[in-house]
Amino acid sequence: MELKNKRWTDEEFFKVREEVLSQWPTGKEVDLQEAVDYLKKVPEEKNFAIKLKKAKEEKRTLAQPRAGVALIDDHIELLNYLDKEGGADFLPSTIDSYTRQNRYEECEVGIDESIKAGRSMLNGFPAVNHGIKGCRKVYESVNLPVQARHGTPDSRLLAEIIHAGGWTSNEGGGISYNVPYAKAVPIEKSIRDWQYCDRLVGFYEEQGITLNREPFGPLTGTLVPPSMSNAVGIIEALLAAEQGVKNITVGYGQCGNLVQDVAAVRALEEQTEEYLAEYGYKDMVITTVFHQWMGGFPEDEARAFGVISLGSTAAALSGATKVIVKTPHEAVGIPTKEANAAGIRATKMILNMLEGQRLPDSKALQAEIEIIKAETKCILDKVFELGNGDLAVGTVKAFEQGVLDIPFAPSKYNAGKILPARDNEGCVRYLMTGNIPLSKDLLDFNRARLEERAKFEGREVGFQMTVDDIFAVGKGKLIGRPEGM
Repeated sequence: MELKNKRWTDEEFFKVREEVLSQWPTGKEVDLQEAVDYLKKVPEEKNFAIKLKKAKEEKRTLAQPRAGVALIDDHIELLNYLDKEGGADFLPSTIDSYTRQNRYEECEVGIDESIKAGRSMLNGFPAVNHGIKGCRKVYESVNLPVQARHGTPDSRLLAEIIHAGGWTSNEGGGISYNVPYAKAVPIEKSIRDWQYCDRLVGFYEEQGITLNREPFGPLTGTLVPPSMSNAVGIIEALLAAEQGVKNITVGYGQCGNLVQDVAAVRALEEQTEEYLAEYGYKDMVITTVFHQWMGGFPEDEARAFGVISLGSTAAALSGATKVIVKTPHEAVGIPTKEANAAGIRATKMILNMLEGQRLPDSKALQAEIEIIKAETKCILDKVFELGNGDLAVGTVKAFEQGVLDIPFAPSKYNAGKILPARDNEGCVRYLMTGNIPLSKDLLDFNRARLEERAKFEGREVGFQMTVDDIFAVGKGKLIGRPEGM
């Protein structure tokens, strides 16, 4: 099937669906009509899409952790702990790495080993292997909406099972769950596979069931300039809308400068709504998610809580609808449930104290919003041009030509020619722009901001700034200054 940004016909969808459901035995359990009937019984307070819409209307920022273990009962116990002891507003089910690579036989081994060991031997919940019955047991045993969070280039079977299982949100997209996560998956393939996931949600929408879709905003989570992550989020929102998705949460990963972070979230929400309206998508509900710092964390728990609190502050003051919570054990490995709950409580304390507050408008904030929007527009204009108006085709060509380029991504389909670095105030700028089609004014702006830092630090603008910035937060600072400063 030729890749186009065009809504799949029922004939195309159901033909591919036969192949998708045959990938693993649990796929054969999915009966769409039965799933529709089941989802219609989901109460509003357990529907992810409805709860997000209500939070946006009430101007509240809600909190969601990441979490997932191999066995159903243990997973339920973990999620209920994060609800009762942490005060989470939404529940995740982080999916294990084997499922992310569609390696379901190895998942089966991991489940068996987990049973024998009496603890999780997988780094997440193997939803495909547990099937609809297992996913429904999770959904029925908790009091909050459940979302699948993962990193899967081909999430088609996973999407079928989790939605039929009562989970009302699926995170990811054809770019954001490929380029930062996989080395050798063609972008054309992952876009098509995620068109399937979106068409499935569109099908449910046509039956009167609203489900949430959430592109993954942080990408590689390492000094990603806001205009690049925002461009990807807008592209994935438009691709999803074409397949019939109505409730979309666009995301952004914290960079660390408060003004830039607030500006990025506001620019993302505004531009997403503008592009959706421009291309004729109506009755859309657009919400935002702010991801607390995705880079290296300090090992010291008190310092880690400081990083978590800054992220919570930025999320609240930006007006994000949701914040993804980190834990004080981030530098150590997979957190205990106690550490996870502590991260949520710290986040909720900040959100409660800042409820109703927004970062006041200022020249600096407006200037940053305008810069991010202008850079994002330069990128998106070129993507549409390359595709002759077809966004899916343009996206593939944009990666081929380095117009879309994610820093530090493992994908061989990513040019890897851009380098970010912080300016003297900690904002993430473009150090090397590769083939990104920024205007001369924007190129000059980025260079001038980095020269300002170089002058302050008494060194040349260069790659060492990037290296220093990558490790800075783990060492207790935002900007990677030379030693002795």
